[in-house]
Amino acid sequence: MLRFDDRVAIITGAGHGLGRSHALLLAERGAKVVVNDLGGALDGTGASTGPAAEVAELITKNGGQAVASTDNVATPEGARAIVQSAVDAFGKVDIVVNNAGILRDKSLGKMTVEDFDGVLAVHVRGSFLVSHAAYPLMKAAGYGRIVNTSSPAGLFGNFGQANYSTAKMGLVGLTKTLGIEGARNGIKANAIAPIAWTRMTEALLPAEFEAKFTPERVSALVACLVHDSCEVSGEVFSVGGGRVARVFVAEGPGWKTDDLTPEAIAGNWDAIMAEQPYVLTASDSMKAML
Repeated sequence: MLRFDDRVAIITGAGHGLGRSHALLLAERGAKVVVNDLGGALDGTGASTGPAAEVAELITKNGGQAVASTDNVATPEGARAIVQSAVDAFGKVDIVVNNAGILRDKSLGKMTVEDFDGVLAVHVRGSFLVSHAAYPLMKAAGYGRIVNTSSPAGLFGNFGQANYSTAKMGLVGLTKTLGIEGARNGIKANAIAPIAWTRMTEALLPAEFEAKFTPERVSALVACLVHDSCEVSGEVFSVGGGRVARVFVAEGPGWKTDDLTPEAIAGNWDAIMAEQPYVLTASDSMKAML
């Protein structure tokens, strides 16, 4: 059984849905948890102490250890306060699960700059800021686990979610870089692209998804990725409905010439569009260009 005794976890957006499920599972398996949630509406407006406090209280009633945090992940001061909550209550930070998010879905023509910036502020900036605040503690300890929450909308695009899909794909880049930079200090970072029935998705998913695509079926993967035994880093995983799959960015074999012209490119389009054999890393791509 994978346990987290003596591990301290920060989980953002933990007042509802996926974050709540993550917090309850890790606490059940011995982790000390900082339950962070601003307590606002789906679009990020408003705030309430209720959601974070309710989850922290539930963990405590079940025999676990937890503290509530209502600080804002999207500000440097808020992110530092979240991490300080963990240090003040439990003395350290071992795990960060960046799950906080908001929705402001509109087609591009109707989306405002504020709609775009607001979503990126919570999803991308928030994940960066909390990870950035926790990183020195993890580095000093020679240990850390970070999980960022991407989305199929980021990986594959989705109508009406230019802001959300941009943010979620940005988290893939952040995750891969954190995986590279954290390697020498025992810090592993991975991302999940979940499908689950939550208050963020209940208006988007068919009703029959509710029973099968539960948050708990996502939290099982999160627990695996933040455990001591996790060996992978810089990876992205699709998860939902009991299925887990690695998602990777690949580059086809391509076509190369010393006399590159628009006409030459157009004349060799089939070769450019070929998918096999593919390369997976930036260094492999560079080698193919030489």
